[in-house]
Parts: sequence; structure tokens; C-alpha cells
Amino acid sequence: MKKIVLFALSLLVSAAAVSAQDMTAATDAFNNGATALNMGDNQGAIDYFKQAIQYADPNVPEGAEIISTCKDRIPRLVLAMAKDFIQSENYDEAVAKLQESITAGKEYENNDVIAEAGELIPQVYIQKGNTLLNSKDFAGAAESYRKSVEIDSTNGMASLRLGMALASSGDIAGAEAAYKTAMRNGQEKNAVKQLSNTYIKLAAASLKAKKYDNAVSYALKSNEYAENATAMQVAGQAALQLGKSADAIGYFEQYVAMAPTARNVNDIYYSIAVLAQQSGDNAKACGYYQKIVSDAKYGETAKQQIAALKCN
Repeated sequence: MKKIVLFALSLLVSAAAVSAQDMTAATDAFNNGATALNMGDNQGAIDYFKQAIQYADPNVPEGAEIISTCKDRIPRLVLAMAKDFIQSENYDEAVAKLQESITAGKEYENNDVIAEAGELIPQVYIQKGNTLLNSKDFAGAAESYRKSVEIDSTNGMASLRLGMALASSGDIAGAEAAYKTAMRNGQEKNAVKQLSNTYIKLAAASLKAKKYDNAVSYALKSNEYAENATAMQVAGQAALQLGKSADAIGYFEQYVAMAPTARNVNDIYYSIAVLAQQSGDNAKACGYYQKIVSDAKYGETAKQQIAALKCN
């Protein structure tokens, strides 16, 4: 019986010795981690803190404190590394590290890190998209913005930027859908402006390419989103080329109503007057000729036509 008791006591002493050795190892690892952290070696600090958790005895106060501190610091350090990648514009590595920090946050029960990293990921995709958009990599920018929208569909700025990238790449239908999503999420004014600009660019390009029907259609679409004097001018010019005098007059009149002080307003007045005269609307022709009687370029012609038409 005495031998058995002595054997049991020897086991207890051995266990206590092992525990003491482990706590020493845990303390050393923790201190090494703190040193690495002070030197700016976040990954080294993480590795040491993980070792400290492995060795520390949770049943003694010192061990429990080491474990608690390490579990708090590890996910925060991973998040800090992700932020460093963001700062250096290494966006792919940043996203990977943010995802790693979420995993670490779940493992070590740090909800603050999980929440912050989750908010940062879509923002990083926007930043990456902005960089690609500025470098005219429209397809790459669209892909990055789309990832942001997939994570947070309520981010109006991400949808607005997605629309800009898609429009620049020629995907007008996709751009319009993205802009409409942006409108529903706090970016109505900017999205409407972008939609109007998108269609006026298409209208101007169509006019230049002599695709006059398209020019009118795009110009009217632009004006639907936001009143646009330039759109009405393009529509008037295209309608004129199509031989649609009444439409041209209407579009030109909308143009001068929106831009009464435009430098070319007398040119438009003259065009309206001629079109009206050709259409037999002498009253309208007279009215517009009278607007330009003092113009250096059109004055003499206007006076002659006023006399010919016997305007009052």
C-alpha cells in the first residue's frame, strides 16, 4: 500500500513540474510576442501568442490571463495587418487578410474585429475599383465594384461607381440598372446626372456618325433624366437632318428656353425662323427674325425676310 501511495505522489509531483514548465514556456512565448509586437513584427507576435495559448494553464490565474490577452490580441493584429495592406493599396492581400481576421475573430470570440473587418471588405473593393477606373481598366473596375455591391447592396456609392465603369465599357443596359440601384440607396442626384450624361454622350456620338434616329432617341432619354439643353440641341440638329422640321423647331425652342444666354442662341433663332418660314408658319418666323435684327451675322437677312413676310 505504501508503494502505491508513493507512486501516486510521484505522479502529482511530475504533473506539477510539467505544468510549471508549460507556464514558463507560455510566459516566455508571451514575452517574445510582446517584443515582436514592439518591433512591428505583427505576424511574429501572432505566432508567439498562439504558442503562449498552447502552453498556458487555464486553471491558474497567470495562465488564464495570458490566454485571455492573447485571444484578444491575435484577431486585432490580423486586422492591423489588413489595414497596412489597405494603406499600401495592396487590395487583394488586404481582402484576404480581412477575411482571415474574421476567421480569427470567430475562433477567439472577438465580435468587434468581425464587425469592423466585415465593414471594411466592401470598402476595399470600392477603393480597388476607383484605382482601376482611374487607370481606365473599366472591366476590372466593374468587377471590383460588383463584388462590393454583392456584399452590401445598400451601398449607393458602390452602385454609382459600378454604373460609371459599365457605361465606360459600353454596357449601357448594365450601367442604367446600376444607376437605378444607386438612386434607391441615397445617390439619386448623382445617379440621375450620370444617366443624363451617359445618354447625351451617346446622342452626340450618334449625331457625328450620322445615325440621326439614334441621336434623337438618346437625346430625349438624356433629357428624361435631367433637363439638358445640349440634349435638345443635338435632338434639333438630328431632326433637322431627318427632314422633321416641326420636331426640330420644338427641340430648338426647348434648347433656347433652357439656355437663353448661350453663345449660339442667335444661330438657333435663325434656324427656327428659317424652318418656320419653310413650314408656312410666318408668324413664328417673324417672331424669331425680329430677335436677330441687330445681330452682325444675321441682321441684314432678318430684315429682308421681315420685309418679305410683311411682319408687323
